[in-house]
Amino acid sequence: MKSWRDSASQEAQDDFDELLNTVLPFAVETLGRHGEMYPFGATVGKAGQTALTAAEPGVGERPKSNDVLALLRDGVTTNKDALRAAAFVADVRMERSDAIRVELEHSEGSAIVVLVPYTRKRLRRTLELGDMRVQSGDLGIWGGQPK
Repeated sequence: MKSWRDSASQEAQDDFDELLNTVLPFAVETLGRHGEMYPFGATVGKAGQTALTAAEPGVGERPKSNDVLALLRDGVTTNKDALRAAAFVADVRMERSDAIRVELEHSEGSAIVVLVPYTRKRLRRTLELGDMRVQSGDLGIWGGQPK
């Protein structure tokens, strides 16, 4: 089975790994502590710096996840010339469990989606993570135009 790593540059692989290492622990901690999580993102700048991103749609206390994700994507699209890669993270429902969904996109033209199923441990504010699933994603920020 061909992996996304077979067609991605070393820089894209490293950027995706860095983004996942940044967003997954934050998502796990947030879900464990609060039981829910608003979508958030992270970026890798041209110089290699990683930063978390958030968006507030200004539509009340409980904005729709899709509205927050749209704002996050708009922000990255506006700043894409200063960025190498981006990740968008949301709490989603899979077939039989909840999951952390991470959409990753690189300016070189790679895009993947990572799903990490989880269950909440009773009486604790922790999560039990299932096996990570990786699939190809769609280019939206860099529009299929490798840089």
